[in-house]
Amino acid sequence: MKNAPVLVLVGPSGVGKGTVVAALRARNPQVWVSISATTRQPRIGEVDGVHYFFVTPEKFSELVDTDGMLEWAWVHQTDRYGTPRRAVEERIATGTPVILEIDLQGARQVRTTMPEAIFVFLAPPNKQELFARLRGRGTESEVQIQRRIQTAEDELAAMDEFDHVVVNDTIDQAVADLEKLLGLVH
Repeated sequence: MKNAPVLVLVGPSGVGKGTVVAALRARNPQVWVSISATTRQPRIGEVDGVHYFFVTPEKFSELVDTDGMLEWAWVHQTDRYGTPRRAVEERIATGTPVILEIDLQGARQVRTTMPEAIFVFLAPPNKQELFARLRGRGTESEVQIQRRIQTAEDELAAMDEFDHVVVNDTIDQAVADLEKLLGLVH
């Protein structure tokens, strides 16, 4: 059986990665989206094992030390996020298309361990729209928003590192673009 494609999706906070991926999965239930592990606390409504695997810093360190993470990084200088390796490798081996929705640091790690993956940057229509989306979420303090804006600036500056840039102007078009890259035809 041929290994399935792996699409690495990166974009700044507030660009709509989660929304686009959910819409893609609704149209393509055969696609598997990896669930990241994180040391941050759950937000209201987030469920362990569904949205993230919420782990202690000690458990996260153990996974890193035993090569149990495909990639991992400090995000927003406060918490660690990473992709547990085993589940991804199992899906690839069974022919299931995989999406890794990760940050820039993680994508750079995956580029070295999985260069055959499809690396996609999900971009906002413009910076003003991105910053408005960040503020409109209402989930972060002003300090957190400023930190995310700085991180977004750094991520936008790295767009050229990616194989493809998909602009999230409309969800339907962004999903259609990702479907083409994954070889999913409707």
